[in-house]
Amino acid sequence: MPTPPPASGPEASIPSASVPEAPRPLLTAHAAIVLLMATIVGAIAGVLTGYSTGNIAGGLLAGLGAAGLSVPVLHNLIGG
Repeated sequence: MPTPPPASGPEASIPSASVPEAPRPLLTAHAAIVLLMATIVGAIAGVLTGYSTGNIAGGLLAGLGAAGLSVPVLHNLIGG
């Protein structure tokens, strides 16, 4: 089927209706899985450290450290 010739005259200056792009997600599925798993690792490490030492602040620091260090490891393991 041949394409119609380009419009001339006043119709040529009217922009054609364009389809808006779908909004991109805030996080990709890969990033969401990595952050979720890092949160779980950090929570487990923090709870175990808090119970074993009896020091809540130490458990919190251990959990945050474990979560932070597990992000790049999980990013590589899951396939980034």
